[in-house]
Amino acid sequence: MDDRIRFETKEELNARREREFLAMTPSERLPCFLRSFNGRVQEDRPTDNFIIRKRDHGLR
Repeated sequence: MDDRIRFETKEELNARREREFLAMTPSERLPCFLRSFNGRVQEDRPTDNFIIRKRDHGLR
């Protein structure tokens, strides 16, 4: 992933991110997708939504 600072419109950013994501292999896409949720966990509250949470420790 390229961490350079860019000045672009929201549409340009979304198009670039989509191109970069689709350029990955399917096995690279899933971990990238799951990493995109880091820091977005909200407080636990009753809901009917399906929630995927990443564990801090390794897989079992």
